[in-house]
Amino acid sequence: MHLTLFFTYRASLERWNSVGMLDREIALYRSYLQKGIAVSFVTYGKHDRRLFRDRLAGIDILCNERKLPTKLYAALIPLLHAHALRKTDIVKTNQTPGGLLALRAAKLFGKPLLARCGYMHSEFIANRYGERSPEARQALGEENRLFRSASHIEVTTPAMKESILSRMPGTADRISVVPNYVDTGAFKPLALPKEIDLLFIGRLVAQKNLFALLEALHGLDIRTTVIGSGSQGKQLRAMALSLGMTVEWIDNVPNNELPRYLNRSKIFILPSLYEGHPKTLIEAMSCGIAVIGADSPGIREILQDGETGLLCSTKPESIRNAVEKLMRSASLRERLGEHAREFALKHYSLEHIAETELALLKKLSQ
Repeated sequence: MHLTLFFTYRASLERWNSVGMLDREIALYRSYLQKGIAVSFVTYGKHDRRLFRDRLAGIDILCNERKLPTKLYAALIPLLHAHALRKTDIVKTNQTPGGLLALRAAKLFGKPLLARCGYMHSEFIANRYGERSPEARQALGEENRLFRSASHIEVTTPAMKESILSRMPGTADRISVVPNYVDTGAFKPLALPKEIDLLFIGRLVAQKNLFALLEALHGLDIRTTVIGSGSQGKQLRAMALSLGMTVEWIDNVPNNELPRYLNRSKIFILPSLYEGHPKTLIEAMSCGIAVIGADSPGIREILQDGETGLLCSTKPESIRNAVEKLMRSASLRERLGEHAREFALKHYSLEHIAETELALLKKLSQ
C-alpha cells in the first residue's frame, strides 16, 4: 500500500520542526513504514526535502522545491507531483484546510480520499470570527464540499461525528472516529522531583483562555510554568508582571522534551474555551500526572471528572477552586494521575491508533 498525506494548506516540515511538533506528527507514519507501507508527504515547504530527507528516511517528501508562490504551487500540485500521485493507493488529508486540493488530486488520478480532521475547522473559525462572518461561511462551505465528496471521513471525537451528521444525514457509514495518539512509551511516568506546581503547554492565543488562568492564580503561592508562543504572549507576560506573579515563560519546546517537563509538574492544566482533541492533554495523562481541563468542547469528551482528572468552568473562580483542590491533596493527584495513565494506554496509544487507522486505509484502498 502507498499512502500520500496532504499537509494542511501552507504547512511544512520546517514549520512543524520550528514549533517542536515534528517528531510527534510523523510518529504514525514511521510506524506505517515499519509495517511495509509506502508513505509520501505533500508539503508546502520550499526546503523540506533537502532539510529532512535524512531525518525522515523512507518517506518521499514532495515539496515546493521550485519556490513558486504558494497559490500557484497549490494549483500545480497534481502536475508537479504526478509521479507519486499516480502510484499512490490512497490520499489522506492532515486537516481540513487544504483538503479540497487533496480532493482535486485524488479525483484527477482516480484515488480514494480519506478526509481526516483533528478538529472541526468551521467551528473554530466561527468561534474566532462569529458564526455569520464571511470567514465562517467560507470555512463551512469548503468543509461541506470536502466531506460530501470524500471516500471516507476520519474525525477524532464522537462530537465531531455528530456535528457532521447534523449537516449531512445518512453519512454515518462514511465517518469513523479515530482519536489522536500519544507515544505512551515516551510519555510515561518518570521519577523526577516535582519542581513545577502547575504547567500549561500550548499556543498563547484567545482560545486557550489564559487571561482567566492568570486571574485565577493571582495571590496563590504556586510555581507556574507556561510553555508556548502566540499572539497574546506579550499581553500575558505584562498581566502576570502587573499582578506581581512569578511565572516561568518558555518558548516552544521539542515534543520529545515535554515528558520531562510534565513529569516535573504536579498538575497540568488546559483551561481552553474549546478544543478539537488536544494532544497535550492526552500526553499529560499518559505521563500519569493530575490534569485539570475546562468543561468545554473537545476536553469534556476526554476527561471524566473525578476519575481521570478534574473539570472546571472557564471562569477564574472555578479554575482557582480546581487548582486549590489538587494542591491540597497529594493522594488525589496520585489517584487521578494513575487513572489518567490507564485511560491513555487503553484508548490513545500509538500502537492502538495505528492499527485502527491502518484497518480503515486497507478497506478504502481495496
